[in-house]
Amino acid sequence: MSLSRTGLRMVSRQLRARTQYLPLSSIVSPINDLFSRQSQNQNLMQISNQMRQYSSEGARDIQKELGELVVKNKVVVFMKGVPEAPRCGFSNAVVQILRMHDVQYDAHNVLADEEIRQGIKDFSNWPTIPQIFMEGEFIGGCDILLQMHQSGELGIIFKSFLI
Repeated sequence: MSLSRTGLRMVSRQLRARTQYLPLSSIVSPINDLFSRQSQNQNLMQISNQMRQYSSEGARDIQKELGELVVKNKVVVFMKGVPEAPRCGFSNAVVQILRMHDVQYDAHNVLADEEIRQGIKDFSNWPTIPQIFMEGEFIGGCDILLQMHQSGELGIIFKSFLI
């Protein structure tokens, strides 16, 4: 047992003798590293501010744009995908309900534009997609449209608006 310990010690000493250790301060000076990180952060903040300035010059007014979109047609749907190829089950359900009622509508694919995707949630104060608007008024999401369809209320609304 002592032979194996002696052999292990010898190998350990040999490895340590071959390895040249540099003092940590010669690799990274804590003070220099702190200052270099601070200057890097300052540079990143300056670049970020410049990017914000350039992007805000041509910034879209999403809320105004959404306000114009929801009154553009009698029925407007903000959905994931397009009516011919919905990208989620809830959007597909809304498309099927509107097809059953033979309703013409504008559809907007929120997956194609992240600003519209987030903006519509803020505009309607409703957290989920799809969102349905009729005559410029927010109706709700898939669950509300489905309940209105099942109760028969949706058909009455469509007839009263001559949609």
